[in-house]
Amino acid sequence: MSAIPRDRIIVVGAGIGGLTAAALLSQRGHSVLVLDQALVPGGCASTFKRQGFIFDVGATQVAGLEPGGIHHRIFSELEIDLPAATPCDPACAVYLPGETEPISVWRNPEQWQAERQRQFPGSEPFWQMLADLFRYSWAFQMRDPVLPPRNVWDLWQLTQAIRPNTLLTLPHTFSTVGDALRGYGLGDDRRLRTFLDLQLKLYSQVNAEETALLYAATALGVSQDPHGLFHLQGSMQTLSDRLVSALERNGATLLMRHTVEKINTTSGRVIGVTVRNQKDETWFEPADRVVTNITVQNLVELVDDPALKGYRRRVEKLPPSSGAFVIYLGVDRSAIPENCPPHLQFLYDYEGAIAENNSLFVSVSYPGDGRAPDGKATIIASSFTDPCAWWQCGDYAAMKQEYTKTAIARLGQFFNLEGTIVYQEAATPRTFQHFTGRDRGVVGGIGQRVPTFGPFGFATRTPVKQLWLVGDSTHPGEGTAGVSYSALTVVRQIEAGT
Repeated sequence: MSAIPRDRIIVVGAGIGGLTAAALLSQRGHSVLVLDQALVPGGCASTFKRQGFIFDVGATQVAGLEPGGIHHRIFSELEIDLPAATPCDPACAVYLPGETEPISVWRNPEQWQAERQRQFPGSEPFWQMLADLFRYSWAFQMRDPVLPPRNVWDLWQLTQAIRPNTLLTLPHTFSTVGDALRGYGLGDDRRLRTFLDLQLKLYSQVNAEETALLYAATALGVSQDPHGLFHLQGSMQTLSDRLVSALERNGATLLMRHTVEKINTTSGRVIGVTVRNQKDETWFEPADRVVTNITVQNLVELVDDPALKGYRRRVEKLPPSSGAFVIYLGVDRSAIPENCPPHLQFLYDYEGAIAENNSLFVSVSYPGDGRAPDGKATIIASSFTDPCAWWQCGDYAAMKQEYTKTAIARLGQFFNLEGTIVYQEAATPRTFQHFTGRDRGVVGGIGQRVPTFGPFGFATRTPVKQLWLVGDSTHPGEGTAGVSYSALTVVRQIEAGT
């Protein structure tokens, strides 16, 4: 008797979400092919090397490595070791305009509580409310709900995850952080609001006024023990490298430099993809299921099917996403101040918009963490920017040079950069579009506003049968932990046969 053929699943995109889905699906016995147009796997969590320095392309820190965290759970199932990592403590040091002492987001909950009480007098009831919402929401999330539900199986998983304390979050479903600040009489506290704007822009892509309160509670609470943000030994690439080793061990195939030009469907059902390699050879790859690790904007460009008509209209109405300007510096270790935190945020003007080159998020390598030669260090600094401006500018090179000059001048206010820069390189939204394939080079996914968060967001299931979406366009949002959770959701849905 011949063996029953396994379902053939194609994964489009070798970011962390795609690699996680591929590794788990192959572990569970499916035939998996992963296709990506880039040179190396990892997507926005990949790295590149220059003159002995290793630079993280985009993501520079990881959540979910603690026992019970999403990466811990997934790596345990895959029977591979987690990469070596150091907790970030503080998770971030935030410098507001004109201030020389940072607001340090400590990992120890009591230390962070004392810090925020000192920095923001009278705000503790607001923070305690966030802590309560985080506790309820986190317990709910760890029971693996499917959000938003799209069929009976999804709804059953959601129902099974609900507990009485989950219902305590319901009154806040339609609230933003701005609403909560006003509710606690803190609406006019410019300093607190600015701090929240800076932190939330990193995690939700929008400011405090727009960020869904329930999302903010998790984003602002996950950096405290027993959870935390982690700095990987070596580089962010170690995360994707281990996932690649797991999927290849299980018989899956990973093909880099292979671009998916179309997701083929018939009568509202996926049948495969059209692929082009670096030799400009094009062919059709059949599939029973397709999992896409791309932006929702990229998805609607790849699929031409009437089933996606309403979905496409919703995507077209989304508010614009952010891009990033990033400068990568290799420096002498002497450029780094003593006891420098691994992650810093700077705002340069209260009146300037955070999204318009008025702030920097900075990551600094540790001595001996594998990112720089002995006696050297890396500095990666990013600022939010309008991606459209980089496509519409008259002189791209001049604009890039001006941004680079400004970033180095601002970094020089904190780091000793004079005569210590060994290597420098910059990336713009056009750079990210070229190397990651993301629409217009946007970063961080969809802004976590109330209409696009949780039950109101984009589902892992699409209107096209057997076509899934993982990554930062889906619940629970951006970051390696978020995209890995969406991958696990898709794997569970496929395994359930629904």
